[in-house]
Amino acid sequence: MDAYGGSDEDSAELRKLLAEVAEDPDSFETWEKLVRATESLEGGINRNSSSQAITTLRSVYDRFLGRFPLFFGYWKKYADLEFSIAGTEAAEMVYERGVASVTNSVDLWTNYCSFKTETSHDADIIRELFERGATSVGLDFLSHPFWDKYLEFEERLESLDRIFAILGRIIYIPMHQYARYFEKYRQMASSRPIAATAPPSHLTQLQLDLENEGAGYKAGRSQAEVERELRARIDNYHLEIFRRTQTETNKRWTYESEIKRPYFHVTDLDEAQVSNWRKYLDLEESEGDYIRTHFLYERCLVTCALHEEFWLRYARWMLAQPGKEEEVRNIYQRASCLYVPIALPLTRLQYAYFEESSGRVDIAKDIHEAILFTLPGHVETIVSLANLTRRHSGLEAAVAVYQYQIEQPNIDVSAKAALVSEWARILWKVKGSPAEARQVFQKHQHWYSESPVFWSNYLRFEIDQPVSHEAEQSHHGEIKKVVDEILAHSKLPEATLQELVSMYMKYLLERGTKEATKEYMNLDREINGPASVQKSLKANHDAIKVESINGQPPPIHYA
Repeated sequence: MDAYGGSDEDSAELRKLLAEVAEDPDSFETWEKLVRATESLEGGINRNSSSQAITTLRSVYDRFLGRFPLFFGYWKKYADLEFSIAGTEAAEMVYERGVASVTNSVDLWTNYCSFKTETSHDADIIRELFERGATSVGLDFLSHPFWDKYLEFEERLESLDRIFAILGRIIYIPMHQYARYFEKYRQMASSRPIAATAPPSHLTQLQLDLENEGAGYKAGRSQAEVERELRARIDNYHLEIFRRTQTETNKRWTYESEIKRPYFHVTDLDEAQVSNWRKYLDLEESEGDYIRTHFLYERCLVTCALHEEFWLRYARWMLAQPGKEEEVRNIYQRASCLYVPIALPLTRLQYAYFEESSGRVDIAKDIHEAILFTLPGHVETIVSLANLTRRHSGLEAAVAVYQYQIEQPNIDVSAKAALVSEWARILWKVKGSPAEARQVFQKHQHWYSESPVFWSNYLRFEIDQPVSHEAEQSHHGEIKKVVDEILAHSKLPEATLQELVSMYMKYLLERGTKEATKEYMNLDREINGPASVQKSLKANHDAIKVESINGQPPPIHYA
């Protein structure tokens, strides 16, 4: 028997699938195959299976659900398997992990509570679990399977007071089957003691109204007559609750009916579904109920767990609620550590800004470093780290961040070119030293002859220098130097050369001196004229290179 359990053929298949998930750990299809292959070891895992097969099953399930914790159906399957292998306690441990991972799954809580009612004889412990479930999923629009299971449990114990109390909570909740629960509540209310059918303060007010209207005991009416009238008014009070719940249900019905996939899956939602969630959240936020809005966000972020925009929206909404700093932190941590791919680093950067704003600068830096560990050379993150460093340690420390990153061997040339440009920009914009910024560009230009990013930023830097009209002539000379360098020494594609020269042409018209139009017209003819008069900038550049080899570099010309 192999170390995994099962036959040699089973083990070979397992090794193959394990290698595949190691190579692509985000492939749900491969994980599914691996889980199925593990479950079928030795003809199906049970308490009589070998320890190797059981260990393999647990390892695969733990790893699978660690990567995809929102698949409630697999938590249920894992719990069932553990029940068949090791009994009640082992299954409960899996259920607890499951409801901690996907807290608002109606199906998982219903399954867990059903399991508890079948395996435990302690009504108080079972009831405690149902109450935990009610807190987690009781507000769900489709929570009726859970509430039905709770009511069924109490009916089995013939706990009429508890059943009536549960129904008294449900009738306030906008949900799909609100009318069915109301009818059951109304029927029970007709035979319950009057004191149990309405809040004491409201009951007292109804009794005072009866006396004031001459319909109470003081008017000589019998106890039966007074009670009948009181029950009628209590029934009207219940009907008011029903109408309010009906109104709230109808507000949400349109959005609920458009939710085609209320559970998590790795496949993307279509835009119509995403748009529906946006509108639904808009509605719930406009209602102003923190508990309901919080609950809807949690529901949304099961279905939309891989959609960065909803995590960011949730964190921003939570940040607007007073005293919720830890909740905001929890949202960012869940998004960053579990759901939003690191290839989309915006959420992690927002998390870093949040921690920095909370005074936890070291953690903010650690978040940046964690992104760069997986995405070396990610320009936006490096710029963000440099700016964070500048805010807390000064300009020289920020420059050191750029210098360090540019020296790293595992960063590609285009990223380094962007970082050199950012280094120059911080010297220009923050230090106020365009001369130092120019030196950075000049010092590095021979390294980035093939980089459109470098030359575009260099040219834009020179064009954007603010100068007086009198100084425009010398300023034009600095810009023309860059254009000459681009045409003489860069190794850019023809289309990029044309784009950069077009940028220069625009400058000539907008800020050039009285001779500028001559240069403009020559360039315009080269770039935009008919084929017979066009001149390839790249060909011109290549010709200059040949002449340079045979003698001294010739003067740059465009005509």
